[in-house]
Amino acid sequence: MTVILCQQGEMVNAKRVSRLLRLMGLETIYPKPNTSKESKDYPYLFKDLAIDCINQVWSVDITYIRLKKGFIYLVAIMDWYSRYVLAWHVSNSLDVSFCIEALEKSFQYGYPSIFNTDQGSQFTSLAFTNALLEKNIQISQDGKGRVLDNIFIERLWRSLKYEEVYLKSYGSVAGAVEGITDFFQRHNHRRPHQSLDYLTLAKVHFA
Repeated sequence: MTVILCQQGEMVNAKRVSRLLRLMGLETIYPKPNTSKESKDYPYLFKDLAIDCINQVWSVDITYIRLKKGFIYLVAIMDWYSRYVLAWHVSNSLDVSFCIEALEKSFQYGYPSIFNTDQGSQFTSLAFTNALLEKNIQISQDGKGRVLDNIFIERLWRSLKYEEVYLKSYGSVAGAVEGITDFFQRHNHRRPHQSLDYLTLAKVHFA
């Protein structure tokens, strides 16, 4: 601005131009530094931790389910000891609200000592972390890019995709929900698991 004014014959210096711009409330539009980070980082708490009972550790994750036209998101919450899927919910957006709905539904089974998440914005948001902290639940977060930190739920997604989703071609959200419901019913209540002495997840969780 100083250069342009000087070219037009107005002999002013940069300090005066800056002062006049401030008085008129004019400023350059540009991204400001983010000085108020909403989320907080939490450590990964599972290193060398022996998990030997239900409600000791729960974990959560999100995957996507492809439809004939578009896709939806699926969130699931699992108990690490029994592998039992405590709650799940679908949404057509990644807004945190559907994750909180699944979380509130899972609380019908009690409260874990530790709740593990990845560093997705839904799980690091104040809305989600506060819902855990209000119940005095410790929060654990995966390291960035470390898929194996949440290995059990990653295996759950693999089973869901190969045994249900990839075999179907869901034409609607309702059709997807019906198929996912059937899968989790089988997964929790009817399938014996080798790692659990061939018991079902439900028998282990509710023993």
